[in-house]
Amino acid sequence: MSTSEQKKIFVTRRIPPEGQKLLSQADSYNVQQWDSDEQIPRDELIKGVVGAHGLLCLLTDNIDKEVLNAAGPNLKVVSTLSVGFDHLCVEEIKKRGIRVSNTPNVSTEATAELTVALLLTTCRRLPEAREEVKNGGWKTWSPMWLCGAGLSNSTVGIIGLGRIGLAVACRLVPFGVKRFIYTDFQEIPENAKEINAEYVSNEKIAEDSDFVIVNCCLTPETEGLCNKDFFRRMKKTAILINTSRGPVVNQEDLHDALTSGQIAAAGLDVTTPEPIPTDHPLLSLKNCVILPHIGSATLDARNAMSVLTVNNLLKGLAGEPMPCEVKL
Repeated sequence: MSTSEQKKIFVTRRIPPEGQKLLSQADSYNVQQWDSDEQIPRDELIKGVVGAHGLLCLLTDNIDKEVLNAAGPNLKVVSTLSVGFDHLCVEEIKKRGIRVSNTPNVSTEATAELTVALLLTTCRRLPEAREEVKNGGWKTWSPMWLCGAGLSNSTVGIIGLGRIGLAVACRLVPFGVKRFIYTDFQEIPENAKEINAEYVSNEKIAEDSDFVIVNCCLTPETEGLCNKDFFRRMKKTAILINTSRGPVVNQEDLHDALTSGQIAAAGLDVTTPEPIPTDHPLLSLKNCVILPHIGSATLDARNAMSVLTVNNLLKGLAGEPMPCEVKL
């Protein structure tokens, strides 16, 4: 079959090697790809998607009405190399009958590990301690110098007790956490039973938790959930960790809470926008640890994500059930 007769797949970036290998074996398709590790420029995205039957994209790609219009009526499948799909214009996609897939499950363990690492890094003030060693601030041992919060006998509040939230909690059990509480769209008794967690309100999460861990999806209900009212309810010794989506936390309100001593510290793996500007006020705070959205950044997880993304795409284009289709 000639290239002109083959269905076109457009890929918006280089993907991890295992997925790239699988994609290279899709000989029955005309695969076109933005051959870079950097985000595709908007004009190249618009140009590249023209006539595509399948689109493989990343969470950095804004697949909106303009992109869908450029693609035209051939576009039948959008496969995103991410768990979240808030970068996709779902209403327009649904209207056009386009199938969508994502990559849940395969990054759960990696993201849970990173969440625990970020929690420990923040509560034990590791970045501050490292800087003191580097800049000569370490003079002698002092009883109260660089003291942080411990997990033993603490109350951990989890916003979103899905796959990742539960995986985080299970990893925290050996640290001696005394009590788990959680909030979600509804009770999840099967998950809660594993860690003996109590379902409570958002207000109760804020008031009772020593550590608040945000692992929920981004929806209209969760956007800005952690705001000034939420922070006012938190203990002054409490710590907020967000590894879900940046917009769940109101960053201006968080900055105010951190600088006023309303809460003790925060650790973020996600921000608004991404990347966060280097002059952002949060970056100047010692009690705020910010990472560059690396929750799923293990070699195994990223390779598994890429393989699943390609399989989703190829199955969808063949008119078959996709391993992880998003029900719109």
